[in-house]
Amino acid sequence: MLVIECTHCQARYQYDESRFEGKPSKKIRCAKCQQIFEIHLPDAGGSFASGGSDDSEGDTTVTRRRRRTIEEPLPPEVVAADENALPVETGAKLPEGKRLSLAIIEGPDPGKVFRFENPRVVIGRAGADLVLNDSETSRHHAVVEIHDHLYILEDLGSTNGTFFEGNRLSGPVELQNHSEFTLGVTTIMLIVTDSD
Repeated sequence: MLVIECTHCQARYQYDESRFEGKPSKKIRCAKCQQIFEIHLPDAGGSFASGGSDDSEGDTTVTRRRRRTIEEPLPPEVVAADENALPVETGAKLPEGKRLSLAIIEGPDPGKVFRFENPRVVIGRAGADLVLNDSETSRHHAVVEIHDHLYILEDLGSTNGTFFEGNRLSGPVELQNHSEFTLGVTTIMLIVTDSD
């Protein structure tokens, strides 16, 4: 699993390398700012080809390509061909034939299960869709947004942060079935099952 970063707003995502489908690069629409940017498979040495700020000779082409992508956005059909990556071009919606739930597995509310009725669920201590009895969480701490079969977790500027796979979120990340994330002292698991 790669960590990719939008070249426009610096939002970070996890991206499965198998989605490159043998191609050296892919074009992605950022779920946060909607800007199109290009990512590249790491080379054999493990360096990340969508590139940092290194202006060495070997990185000139990648840097130029990234700059062109920001200044001259690609036509929508380029991204439409990659709808299974991280683009969020359509509105949030629940997937047909699936039931999604958030199960609290650790913290003050163990065993509590919240079933998605809407594609956007705000989690927090008060005034949220899923209210936690956790004093370490913010009122509106994080959000899980469903875009058909794409499940996105994002921190809402909370004081103590949202953690996924041991890392504090600095931007949206993609969840999978049985993914776990932590807010305050509460750990939550996303569960996706077939609907009856």
